[in-house]
Amino acid sequence: MKPKLFFNWSSGKDSSFALYHLLQEQKYEVEILLTTVGEETKRIGMHGLREELLIRQAKAIGIPLEIIYLSASTSHEAYNKLMAKSMTQMKNRGIYAAAFGDIFLEDLKKYREEQLNKVGIEAVFPLWKKNTKELIAQFLDQGFKTKIVAADARYFSKDTVGADLTLELLETFPPEVDPCGENGEFHTFCYDGPIFQYPVQFEIGRKVKKSYSNPTPNQPEIDFWFCDLI
Repeated sequence: MKPKLFFNWSSGKDSSFALYHLLQEQKYEVEILLTTVGEETKRIGMHGLREELLIRQAKAIGIPLEIIYLSASTSHEAYNKLMAKSMTQMKNRGIYAAAFGDIFLEDLKKYREEQLNKVGIEAVFPLWKKNTKELIAQFLDQGFKTKIVAADARYFSKDTVGADLTLELLETFPPEVDPCGENGEFHTFCYDGPIFQYPVQFEIGRKVKKSYSNPTPNQPEIDFWFCDLI
């Protein structure tokens, strides 16, 4: 019997390709797609994706979706406690592994592993340390389709959001932007490909620019373009 696993799902390309690799390898039984959604906004963090589209996406993939709602006022400590409780519940259901789409962010990987080790759950990273330029080329070659839903305005214009990610579009990206957006330069919504039973249906909504505080002290705010998918 294969060990059971839940996938920390973001709705984007990295999650989709990591899930594809897991399904191809058949080492684990992927039981659940787990996502955190804003309690007030009903959207996924920096992706800005509506909850209803997330639900449609999971149905098209055919793996049960579970959502943890986070209030905007949730502290980091409260978040860790909430996630620890959720992970313990996963273990009680016989799920002892968790997968992520991370590629090369060492601090984030270490944080995930430390938190999961506390409750005895294995952390799995199917895309870890793979070349991001090669990864995105393989992703597109496999027939995945994904929309850019958020993009850092320091690197991208309004026209970038709402566009399909293609090799041709990637060639226009600034050289300092990672091809997979692993440093948070852009975020995507994957709506079709080999993990889907059918394409997710949606329409392009309005585009807006939002400002966020810069984590680096004494630096200006960071602007992001968002495209609403309806």
